[in-house]
Amino acid sequence: MDWLDRMNNAMEYVETHLSEEIQYDQIARIACCSTYHFQRMFPFITGVSLSEYIRRRRLTLAAFELQQSGTKVIDTALKYGYESPEAFSRAFKKMHGVMPMSARDKGVSLKAYPRLSFHISIRGDVEMNYRIEEKQAFEMFGVATVINDAGDPFEQPFVEIPAFWTKCISDGTVDRIRAAAGLGENGQLHSVLYNNQGGKFSYMIGYFLPQSGLPGEFEKLHIPPQTYAIFATGLYPDGQSGIHELWRRIWGEWFPSSNYEFANGPEFEMTYDRGNDMYEMEVWIPVVNKSAS
Repeated sequence: MDWLDRMNNAMEYVETHLSEEIQYDQIARIACCSTYHFQRMFPFITGVSLSEYIRRRRLTLAAFELQQSGTKVIDTALKYGYESPEAFSRAFKKMHGVMPMSARDKGVSLKAYPRLSFHISIRGDVEMNYRIEEKQAFEMFGVATVINDAGDPFEQPFVEIPAFWTKCISDGTVDRIRAAAGLGENGQLHSVLYNNQGGKFSYMIGYFLPQSGLPGEFEKLHIPPQTYAIFATGLYPDGQSGIHELWRRIWGEWFPSSNYEFANGPEFEMTYDRGNDMYEMEVWIPVVNKSAS
């Protein structure tokens, strides 16, 4: 119940400051977690990023005011944080499908996004197996790209990441990484999610750095000592099934009910060949015990 209270209090702060500058750090403090942890957790629980939720609520209230009062468009735009009527009009039309002045027309159809509130939901007793491990520093190598998740952090990475894998398989990069790592032609590579900058993060396909050093065409990534919460997908023939749902459950179910917080470091998707054409993936997430912090 404490978690529910904290989240609802955080949403109350958002709601009462929609016509002011909203401090993300303050939202996180109310929820008793770091700003980065809150912004990562929020879309997995709600299906929408925090910034998008705030945008939708502001445009919802703006539509109500334009429809029900004689407020000028420019005043409404400034009230809800838009620097110009033009910027406000573009955002308004994108959400509502009409220009702000049309909000007063009879019979016009507008969209309303209600405020969020958190309640207990009984979903079923599907357990989540995990373990906590301390890892010493190590190094990875491979190829990296930038993944954008500003538009839809709930879905976009699960589109861009498979596309990056497909490209690296087709152009031979995956085979070259396997050869450099001393793996066989079917050796399983891993991936690292790091350098999250809010709206984008780096994603590396690679393996542990060999003792012979860094192969020339690849880049190296140093991983500092860290405590990890480790989760597994179970066995699947394609090695990928279950990974999307696992990420959802980690952020939407495990973190809210655990005593751990995200430690803002590199995250891993580790793939293992379990034999008989079956594969398993593990997600490693850096964590810190909240009671110890």
